[in-house]
Amino acid sequence: MIQSITDNYGTLFEEDLLQEIDLIGTYKKIPEGFELIKPGSYIKFMPLIIRGAIKILRGDNDGDELLLYFLEKGDTCAMTLSCCLGHHKSEIKAITETETELIMIPVEKMEEWTTKYKSWRNFVFDSYHKRLIEAIETIDSIAFLKMDDRLLKYLRDKTKINNSKIINTTHQQIAYDLHTSRVVISRLLKKLENNTIVKLNRNNIELL
Repeated sequence: MIQSITDNYGTLFEEDLLQEIDLIGTYKKIPEGFELIKPGSYIKFMPLIIRGAIKILRGDNDGDELLLYFLEKGDTCAMTLSCCLGHHKSEIKAITETETELIMIPVEKMEEWTTKYKSWRNFVFDSYHKRLIEAIETIDSIAFLKMDDRLLKYLRDKTKINNSKIINTTHQQIAYDLHTSRVVISRLLKKLENNTIVKLNRNNIELL
Protein backbone atom coordinates (compact mmCIF):
# COMPACT_ATOMS: atom_id res chain seq x y z
CA MET A 1 0.00 0.00 0.00
CA ILE A 2 2.92 2.34 0.68
CA GLN A 3 3.68 2.60 -3.05
CA SER A 4 0.15 3.76 -3.87
CA ILE A 5 0.27 6.26 -1.00
CA THR A 6 3.63 7.61 -2.16
CA ASP A 7 2.53 7.82 -5.82
CA ASN A 8 -0.54 9.90 -4.93
CA TYR A 9 0.52 11.83 -1.83
CA GLY A 10 4.32 11.65 -1.80
CA THR A 11 4.69 15.25 -2.98
CA LEU A 12 2.23 16.49 -0.32
CA PHE A 13 3.20 14.64 2.87
CA GLU A 14 6.49 14.14 4.67
CA GLU A 15 7.94 10.64 4.99
CA ASP A 16 6.86 10.12 8.61
CA LEU A 17 3.24 10.89 7.74
CA LEU A 18 3.32 8.58 4.71
CA GLN A 19 4.55 5.80 6.98
CA GLU A 20 1.76 6.48 9.50
CA ILE A 21 -0.89 6.39 6.77
CA ASP A 22 0.50 3.04 5.64
CA LEU A 23 0.46 1.76 9.23
CA ILE A 24 -3.05 2.76 10.31
CA GLY A 25 -4.90 3.24 7.00
CA THR A 26 -7.23 0.57 5.56
CA TYR A 27 -7.20 -0.08 1.81
CA LYS A 28 -10.60 -0.46 0.15
CA LYS A 29 -11.62 -1.16 -3.45
CA ILE A 30 -15.18 0.10 -3.98
CA PRO A 31 -17.36 -0.73 -7.03
CA GLU A 32 -19.00 1.94 -9.15
CA GLY A 33 -22.28 3.30 -7.78
CA PHE A 34 -21.62 2.40 -4.13
CA GLU A 35 -22.95 4.79 -1.48
CA LEU A 36 -19.99 5.56 0.78
CA ILE A 37 -21.61 8.20 2.98
CA LYS A 38 -25.30 8.65 3.78
CA PRO A 39 -26.94 11.85 5.06
CA GLY A 40 -27.53 11.71 8.78
CA SER A 41 -24.79 9.18 9.49
CA TYR A 42 -21.72 9.71 11.65
CA ILE A 43 -18.44 9.45 9.77
CA LYS A 44 -15.88 7.12 11.33
CA PHE A 45 -13.29 7.16 8.55
CA MET A 46 -11.94 9.81 6.19
CA PRO A 47 -11.21 8.65 2.62
CA LEU A 48 -8.04 9.42 0.71
CA ILE A 49 -8.59 8.63 -2.98
CA ILE A 50 -5.80 6.82 -4.79
CA ARG A 51 -7.76 5.85 -7.93
CA GLY A 52 -11.20 6.56 -9.35
CA ALA A 53 -13.74 9.27 -8.58
CA ILE A 54 -16.54 10.05 -6.12
CA LYS A 55 -19.47 12.42 -6.57
CA ILE A 56 -20.75 14.47 -3.65
CA LEU A 57 -24.47 15.30 -3.56
CA ARG A 58 -26.74 17.38 -1.33
CA GLY A 59 -30.35 16.30 -0.80
CA ASP A 60 -33.50 18.06 0.30
CA ASN A 61 -36.45 16.98 2.45
CA ASP A 62 -38.35 15.74 -0.63
CA GLY A 63 -35.64 13.28 -1.58
CA ASP A 64 -34.30 15.31 -4.53
CA GLU A 65 -30.55 15.70 -4.92
CA LEU A 66 -28.07 18.13 -6.42
CA LEU A 67 -24.52 17.33 -7.53
CA LEU A 68 -22.05 19.57 -5.68
CA TYR A 69 -18.70 18.38 -7.05
CA PHE A 70 -16.52 15.41 -7.99
CA LEU A 71 -13.50 14.11 -6.09
CA GLU A 72 -10.56 12.50 -7.89
CA LYS A 73 -7.33 10.77 -6.90
CA GLY A 74 -5.25 12.80 -4.49
CA ASP A 75 -8.41 14.44 -3.10
CA THR A 76 -10.45 14.20 0.04
CA CYS A 77 -13.80 15.76 0.93
CA ALA A 78 -13.89 18.99 2.97
CA MET A 79 -17.39 18.20 4.23
CA THR A 80 -16.13 14.86 5.49
CA LEU A 81 -13.27 16.66 7.23
CA SER A 82 -15.71 19.09 8.84
CA CYS A 83 -17.95 16.30 10.12
CA CYS A 84 -14.96 14.38 11.45
CA LEU A 85 -13.47 17.32 13.35
CA GLY A 86 -16.81 18.55 14.70
CA HIS A 87 -18.30 15.10 15.37
CA HIS A 88 -21.38 16.10 13.36
CA LYS A 89 -23.70 13.94 11.29
CA SER A 90 -23.12 14.00 7.55
CA GLU A 91 -25.18 16.41 5.48
CA ILE A 92 -24.03 15.02 2.13
CA LYS A 93 -24.16 11.80 0.15
CA ALA A 94 -21.00 10.34 -1.42
CA ILE A 95 -21.31 7.81 -4.28
CA THR A 96 -18.49 6.28 -6.29
CA GLU A 97 -18.61 7.56 -9.86
CA THR A 98 -16.24 4.82 -11.05
CA GLU A 99 -14.58 1.84 -9.41
CA THR A 100 -12.54 3.56 -6.73
CA GLU A 101 -9.60 2.69 -4.51
CA LEU A 102 -9.43 4.41 -1.14
CA ILE A 103 -7.34 4.50 1.99
CA MET A 104 -9.63 4.93 4.98
CA ILE A 105 -8.17 6.96 7.86
CA PRO A 106 -9.76 6.69 11.35
CA VAL A 107 -11.25 10.04 12.39
CA GLU A 108 -9.36 10.10 15.68
CA LYS A 109 -6.16 10.70 13.68
CA MET A 110 -7.53 13.87 12.11
CA GLU A 111 -6.92 16.28 14.99
CA GLU A 112 -3.67 14.58 16.00
CA TRP A 113 -2.18 14.92 12.53
CA THR A 114 -3.35 18.53 12.16
CA THR A 115 -1.17 19.41 15.16
CA LYS A 116 1.66 16.98 14.45
CA TYR A 117 2.25 17.43 10.71
CA LYS A 118 2.43 20.74 8.87
CA SER A 119 1.89 18.99 5.53
CA TRP A 120 -1.37 17.43 6.78
CA ARG A 121 -2.56 20.80 8.09
CA ASN A 122 -1.82 22.41 4.72
CA PHE A 123 -3.59 19.54 2.95
CA VAL A 124 -6.72 20.02 5.09
CA PHE A 125 -6.81 23.79 4.52
CA ASP A 126 -6.18 23.37 0.79
CA SER A 127 -8.99 20.79 0.59
CA TYR A 128 -11.39 23.22 2.29
CA HIS A 129 -10.40 25.93 -0.20
CA LYS A 130 -10.80 23.74 -3.30
CA ARG A 131 -14.17 22.33 -2.22
CA LEU A 132 -15.43 25.82 -1.32
CA ILE A 133 -14.52 27.10 -4.79
CA GLU A 134 -16.27 24.12 -6.40
CA ALA A 135 -19.38 24.63 -4.27
CA ILE A 136 -19.42 28.33 -5.27
CA GLU A 137 -19.12 27.32 -8.94
CA THR A 138 -22.12 25.02 -8.48
CA ILE A 139 -24.13 27.86 -6.96
CA ASP A 140 -23.04 30.19 -9.77
CA SER A 141 -24.09 27.67 -12.42
CA ILE A 142 -27.55 27.36 -10.85
CA ALA A 143 -27.94 31.12 -10.46
CA PHE A 144 -26.43 32.35 -13.72
CA LEU A 145 -26.30 29.55 -16.31
CA LYS A 146 -29.20 28.30 -18.39
CA MET A 147 -29.96 24.60 -18.05
CA ASP A 148 -28.41 23.76 -21.43
CA ASP A 149 -25.13 25.38 -20.33
CA ARG A 150 -25.27 23.52 -17.01
CA LEU A 151 -25.87 20.27 -18.87
CA LEU A 152 -22.90 20.81 -21.18
CA LYS A 153 -20.65 21.66 -18.23
CA TYR A 154 -21.85 18.50 -16.47
CA LEU A 155 -21.06 16.34 -19.52
CA ARG A 156 -17.60 17.86 -19.86
CA ASP A 157 -16.91 17.26 -16.16
CA LYS A 158 -17.99 13.63 -16.55
CA THR A 159 -15.68 13.04 -19.51
CA LYS A 160 -12.79 14.54 -17.56
CA ILE A 161 -13.50 12.42 -14.48
CA ASN A 162 -13.87 9.21 -16.51
CA ASN A 163 -11.09 10.08 -18.99
CA SER A 164 -13.41 9.12 -21.84
CA LYS A 165 -15.67 10.90 -24.32
CA ILE A 166 -18.23 8.12 -23.77
CA ILE A 167 -20.54 8.79 -20.81
CA ASN A 168 -22.35 5.73 -19.51
CA THR A 169 -25.38 7.20 -17.79
CA THR A 170 -29.12 7.65 -18.23
CA HIS A 171 -31.17 10.76 -18.87
CA GLN A 172 -32.85 10.16 -15.52
CA GLN A 173 -29.53 10.04 -13.65
CA ILE A 174 -28.45 13.32 -15.23
CA ALA A 175 -31.79 14.83 -14.19
CA TYR A 176 -31.19 13.70 -10.60
CA ASP A 177 -27.69 15.18 -10.53
CA LEU A 178 -28.81 18.52 -12.01
CA HIS A 179 -32.03 18.67 -9.97
CA THR A 180 -34.40 18.84 -12.92
CA SER A 181 -36.75 16.55 -14.86
CA ARG A 182 -35.88 13.76 -17.28
CA VAL A 183 -38.06 15.37 -19.96
CA VAL A 184 -36.00 18.57 -19.81
CA ILE A 185 -32.72 16.65 -20.01
CA SER A 186 -33.89 14.52 -22.95
CA ARG A 187 -35.03 17.62 -24.84
CA LEU A 188 -31.73 19.43 -24.23
CA LEU A 189 -29.64 16.40 -25.15
CA LYS A 190 -31.55 16.14 -28.44
CA LYS A 191 -30.80 19.83 -29.05
CA LEU A 192 -27.10 19.22 -28.39
CA GLU A 193 -27.18 16.27 -30.78
CA ASN A 194 -28.80 18.39 -33.49
CA ASN A 195 -25.97 20.88 -33.00
CA THR A 196 -23.41 18.01 -33.34
CA ILE A 197 -22.12 18.56 -29.81
CA VAL A 198 -23.09 15.10 -28.58
CA LYS A 199 -24.13 11.79 -30.11
CA LEU A 200 -26.91 9.91 -28.34
CA ASN A 201 -26.48 6.13 -28.36
CA ARG A 202 -28.68 3.42 -26.91
CA ASN A 203 -26.83 3.09 -23.59
CA ASN A 204 -24.48 6.06 -23.52
CA ILE A 205 -23.77 9.61 -24.63
CA GLU A 206 -20.71 10.58 -26.67
CA LEU A 207 -19.31 14.09 -26.35
CA LEU A 208 -18.07 15.10 -29.81
